[in-house]
Amino acid sequence: MASTLPRLPIFEAIKKHDGKSTAVVHSLSERTFTYGELVNDVAAAKDKLQKNTNGKSAVGERIAFLVENGYDYVVTLLSILAAHAIAVPLSPTFPAHELRYILDQSASLMLLSSEKFQDKADEVLKEGMETTPINYKQEKIILGKTDDYVTLEEPESEKGGMMLYTSGTTNRPKGVLLPQSVLTAQSMSLLEAWNYSSEDILLHVLPLHHIHGTVNALLTPLFAGSTIEFQFPFNATAVWERLAAPYLSNPDSSKKPITFLTVVPTIYTRLLFSHSSLSPELQAASKTALHPSNLRLNISGSAALPTPVKSAWTELSGGNVLLERYGMTEVGMALSCGLDFKDRVDGSVGWPLPSVQARLIDTETHEVIKVGEEYDSTTDRERHGEIQLRGPTIFSEYWQNAEATEKEFVDGEDGQGKWFKTGDVAVRRVVDGAGKSGQNWAKGPMYFILGRKSADIIKTGGEKVSALEIEREMLSLPQISECAVVGLPSEAWGQKVAAVVVLSELGKTGGKGGKAWGPLDMRRALKELLANYKIPQEMRIVEDIPRNAMGKINKKQLVKELWGESLEVGEKGSATAAVQVPNGSV
Repeated sequence: MASTLPRLPIFEAIKKHDGKSTAVVHSLSERTFTYGELVNDVAAAKDKLQKNTNGKSAVGERIAFLVENGYDYVVTLLSILAAHAIAVPLSPTFPAHELRYILDQSASLMLLSSEKFQDKADEVLKEGMETTPINYKQEKIILGKTDDYVTLEEPESEKGGMMLYTSGTTNRPKGVLLPQSVLTAQSMSLLEAWNYSSEDILLHVLPLHHIHGTVNALLTPLFAGSTIEFQFPFNATAVWERLAAPYLSNPDSSKKPITFLTVVPTIYTRLLFSHSSLSPELQAASKTALHPSNLRLNISGSAALPTPVKSAWTELSGGNVLLERYGMTEVGMALSCGLDFKDRVDGSVGWPLPSVQARLIDTETHEVIKVGEEYDSTTDRERHGEIQLRGPTIFSEYWQNAEATEKEFVDGEDGQGKWFKTGDVAVRRVVDGAGKSGQNWAKGPMYFILGRKSADIIKTGGEKVSALEIEREMLSLPQISECAVVGLPSEAWGQKVAAVVVLSELGKTGGKGGKAWGPLDMRRALKELLANYKIPQEMRIVEDIPRNAMGKINKKQLVKELWGESLEVGEKGSATAAVQVPNGSV
C-alpha cells in the first residue's frame, strides 16, 4: 500500500537521497537506519498520528512530544511536520510542572511519548493541567520499514513547523514559532555556509529541545543526506572511544570516521580535561581523529568559548581550529566564522550567514552604525551596537503573545520589513587577513559579541564594560577553572564589576603562603591584562557555577543566590558563541 508525504523541501531532499545510504546510527547499539527506511517510517508515523487525534485535523495543531534522542525522535519530528502540525519538543529532564506549563501555554492537542517516557507523560497529565492533551503512546521502531512506496503530494497547508521555548529568565518561557519555511531557510543558509554533504558523519551529543541540536545537527544534515550518529547523553570517554575507533591498531570496520562535530564549550572543556586519562593507544588514535584531514568541521556555540579551550583544542588536534558562530532560538544561526582557518578569528563570530541581514544600532545614539563608522571620531572609541536581524530565517511570532512579538521588532526605514532586536551587543572590526576566502558571504568587517545588553554590559563610572571580555581574560589565568562576571548596584559607580569564580587545583593553593587564591591575587593577575575599571571589585569563590543543558549561566539567579541582588536579564534564547577580545589583540 502506497503512502504519501507533502512535497515540502525537507521531504523532497530526503526522498532524493540514496535510499540505501545510512541516515541514522545509534552509536552504542550500532543499529542503523537508511534514508529509504526513514521515508517509509515517517509516512507511516504521520498516518498513525492522524488516526489518533480523536477525529480532529492535526493541521496547525501543536503536537508536544517526549522522545529520546535517536531514530524515533527523527521520525516523530518529521511525521509532525508531514501532518502540517507544529512540533513542540519537550525535555525529559524538565520537572512535570514545567512541562505542564508548556503543554497548557501551547494548547497542545497531544502529548506523544515513546515507550521510554510514557511514565513521565502519565505523571505530567495526571493532575494540574488546564488543558486536556491526548495521551498518545508511540511504539518503538526496532526495524526500519522497507515494504512501502511513498509518493510526494502537494502540501495541504503552510501551517506546520516547530515551536521551541525560551529559557524564561525574567518571565515565563515564551513559545518561539518557527514555521516550516523558516526551518527550511535556516537549513539552506547553513548548507551553503558549512558545506554539509552526503559524505559527512555527524556525531550528535546535544539535547534536542534547543535550536542547536535540532536545526544545526539534525534537520540540516538530513537536507544534505549526511549520516547522524546519536550518542546521548554526553559521556567524554564514550565520545573519545567513538572518535578513535577507526584509527586504532585493530579498528572496528563498522565505525566510520566522524567528520562533523558541533557542541557547546563545556563539552570541549570536558573532552580536553579527560583526554590524559585515556590509554596511550586511545590518546594517539583520538588525536588522529581530530586532525583537520579527518574531522572536517568542529564548531563551538551556544555559549562563550574561552581562548584557552580553543587553543588547547587546536594543539591537541594538530591544527584544527574551532569555528565559532552566533545564534538564538528566535533566529537560528545568524553569524558565523568561515570555513577557512584564517576566517576563524579568535573571539569573533564572523559575518552574517547567507540570507541573513544584520545591522548594529548604536546603544547610545540609537542610530544605525554603518560600515566604516565603527569608531566614534570624537572619543576615538569603538561604537557598541545592538545586533538587529531580518530575513527568511527569523521566527514569525511568540505564541499567543502579540505584545511580546511587537515589542521585539522595529520597522525598517527602507520599507523592506521589520528588524528583530536580539538584545545582544557587539562591535564590528576589519581583521587583517580574514575575509579573503572563496565564501562570498564571509567578507567585510567581522562581528565581536560583547554580551547581553541586559546582563553582560556593565556601566561603571561612565564606562561600558563587557562582562564577556573580562571572563575571557580571567579564564586565561591558570588559577581559574570557571568564572562568571556580573554587574552589582553601586551608589558610587552606578554598577561595579564582580566575579564568581571556581578555582582550579592550582588556584586552591595559589595564594600567599599556600592559601587559596583570593581577590587581591586576582587583581594583581589582571592588572596587566585589563584597564583598572574593568577589574572586578568583588570576587566570590564557589565550588560550582550552575549551567543549563547548553552550557549557559543564568546570571540573574547567580547574583540573587550569592548577593541577594536583582539583576535584570533578557529571556530571548541567545546562543552567544564568542566574546570580545581587547583592542589590537586580533
